[in-house]
Amino acid sequence: MPAESKRGAKPKWLTVIGIGEDGLAGLGDEAKRLIAEAEFVFGGKRHLALVASLAKGEARAWPVPFDAGMADVLALAGRQVCVLASGDPFFHGVGATLARKVKPGQMHVIPAPSATSLAAARLGWALQDIETVSLHGRPLDLIRPLLQPRARILALTSDGDAPATIARLLVELDFGGSRLTVLEALGGPNEKLRSARADAFDLRDINPLNVLALELESTQEARILPLSVGRADHLFEHDGQITKHDIRAMTLAALAPRRGELLWDIGAGSGSIGIEWMLAHPSMRAIAIEANSDRAARIVRNAAHCGVPGLVVVEGSAPKALAGLDTPDAIFIGGGGSDAGVLNAAIKALPSRGRLVANAVTLEMEALLLAEHIKRGGDLTRITISRASPVGSMQAWRPAMPVTQWSWVKP
Repeated sequence: MPAESKRGAKPKWLTVIGIGEDGLAGLGDEAKRLIAEAEFVFGGKRHLALVASLAKGEARAWPVPFDAGMADVLALAGRQVCVLASGDPFFHGVGATLARKVKPGQMHVIPAPSATSLAAARLGWALQDIETVSLHGRPLDLIRPLLQPRARILALTSDGDAPATIARLLVELDFGGSRLTVLEALGGPNEKLRSARADAFDLRDINPLNVLALELESTQEARILPLSVGRADHLFEHDGQITKHDIRAMTLAALAPRRGELLWDIGAGSGSIGIEWMLAHPSMRAIAIEANSDRAARIVRNAAHCGVPGLVVVEGSAPKALAGLDTPDAIFIGGGGSDAGVLNAAIKALPSRGRLVANAVTLEMEALLLAEHIKRGGDLTRITISRASPVGSMQAWRPAMPVTQWSWVKP
């Protein structure tokens, strides 16, 4: 019989079962019963093979390419359907995809240990003390922000080539002394653990089902992305069009990033504001709008090198380039703000309680910000910074160009 959520409630038509490399041997009696009773069993070819001796219903392998809309599963709503997933279905798994389409009250989920949990158990690592990242079907650049001295990382990979590629990246970034352990086919009869230094990585024939464990060691020259905002300017490729690190820190503070928000970075230059916005949390999104094609290409490179390859770059001039973009939670105007219609278009695009921060170094832009401040309120700030520099054999303060910053929250 289908699983019941509460007495009198409709039966749960969808069962999601996590399965490990040990197949049926690692499943409990309830999971085995639900697989046997299902009219339809979905999963990867490997999963279906593991339960072939038990499943009586129609086996359906996932289509290629994978259908994130789950059309085939949803079409069977009300029937007895079982979906097989690797390990914990809600740790970068199909369970999370299904939960966007099916109410929790209609699902019965039986998870197995995730590959990350198994890896931590084999290594004796406390999960709360390490970093985890999924690189399965995702850019390897996502690991870059996690590369910190003496950090431990568990990374889910897509194939047998990823560990060697990551090793080469570590060497390139001066983390060559790091220890890499490849944990293959965890939980199954072919489980294997092998280790090597990044700068001497020579492991071959790695099972595509692997977790890579990294114990990081860095040199003084290592490229490390600090955890604070206002990261050093040399971490960004630029042609001089960059919000300098100290002004950038104050700008990010004014923008006040919150989990899951979208930023428009208008006149993005090097992309540093949008990049630091996204580095605040993995859920953050940003769109960089840049009219200059060379700078737009540079932003793409900077985003990858800083570990946020998901930053979207729109090549074009505001306000025209703003048409059709997703509604932002916050907008930063760093370049081109004095061009006709840009400031008004940004204000119009913001939803209620949306935040706008605009920086000015020219008198023309400053005049616009002063007028908007008088009209709409908000905060107007003059930022002046001086740096010590040589004057003959001595030192003196040399002022940088002052920046006028207007920050405003739309009513």
